[in-house]
Amino acid sequence: MPETYLASIPPDLLARAARVRLAVFDVDGTLTDGRLWYGEDGHETKVFHVHDGLGLKRLQANGVQVAIITARISHPVALRAEELGIAHIYQGQGDKRACLTELLDALQLQPAQVAYVGDDLPDLAPMRMAGLAVAVANAHPWIVEEAHWQTRAGGGEGAAREVCDLILHAQGHGDAERERWR
Repeated sequence: MPETYLASIPPDLLARAARVRLAVFDVDGTLTDGRLWYGEDGHETKVFHVHDGLGLKRLQANGVQVAIITARISHPVALRAEELGIAHIYQGQGDKRACLTELLDALQLQPAQVAYVGDDLPDLAPMRMAGLAVAVANAHPWIVEEAHWQTRAGGGEGAAREVCDLILHAQGHGDAERERWR
């Protein structure tokens, strides 16, 4: 992301992102482009963006926990979460708000300390309780209306990385992360 983009983030949004201790992501339409791919054998395939993966790993390396809450159950999601070291993965969640509430209780966190990133109606309730609610660029309009911020990239196209970069920047880790890779 260009420095000018990060420099133009409004102070109220930076304050929200600075408080984040848990970043929660939906999967279909958020960590993926929302399309469902099935092989001839009926097995599901998902495509994840490598930039998102590095962002999620860097959040964790800088003390921000990462969680996945998704309504569907998918083996590729479990594999990707394991690969990224994501300990908090909840699949088959019909009530994402209840799942998030239980997770916050277990981690002893307040709603103001959570970022929730989503794209469609099942994400609405947890977004409303999150201190930082983010809609991906291709989110449903009702989700965009509830979000504190909207990414430039669509789901599965680097949107999660934008959120990770925002949080790292707001928490004062942006320059160190950039230097780490020089």
